[in-house]
Amino acid sequence: MFCLDQYSRQLLQLHDHICPRQILGLRMGELASSILELPFPQTNKRVLAFVESDGCFADGVMTATGCSMGHRTMRLVDEGKIAATFIDTVTERAFRIWPQPTVRQRAALCVPDKCSRWHAQLEAYQVMSVDELLSVHEVALTIDLRAIISRNGIRVACTHCGEEIINEREVIFDGHPLCRSCAGEGYFQFKAESVFAVSAIPSMTIYQ
Repeated sequence: MFCLDQYSRQLLQLHDHICPRQILGLRMGELASSILELPFPQTNKRVLAFVESDGCFADGVMTATGCSMGHRTMRLVDEGKIAATFIDTVTERAFRIWPQPTVRQRAALCVPDKCSRWHAQLEAYQVMSVDELLSVHEVALTIDLRAIISRNGIRVACTHCGEEIINEREVIFDGHPLCRSCAGEGYFQFKAESVFAVSAIPSMTIYQ
């Protein structure tokens, strides 16, 4: 049976309150542990989680599973969905988990006396059965898992801008390594007219 108490302290270190989407992330993490037959939160890096939205939902997944960006065991694939895929990197079995499409309506029926839909979802998501709450399906990745994981200590300098690239994320063009920005695949462009000197930044005062 789901018990929020075991997670609440860690969640409240990340947020000033606990919300329904955090509960969904926690429940998905617990279900993934059961399906993969692996203990969570993990203390190794065996399981990789792909979350399909950021925010409090992702923190729920992180808290339940031990997967995180810092450990390179969580990746954001921003689909704008409250869903996650969990991969056992040893067996390469992968399962995608997402809420049942009628979960909000079921939550309202489960605890009809709550003052708002938000409060109803917060309570109902903790007590609803897994079958009522979540959908799960085994999936096959369309990307190379080994390329995502990469290897420690691999680094190369971009031939164009000179910046270091880690985790084998370079693009090879005419036999030369380029970062994705210089290869035209970046998420930003430098403003040609902008000149910025780091030394000109005023000293920052940190208040205790």
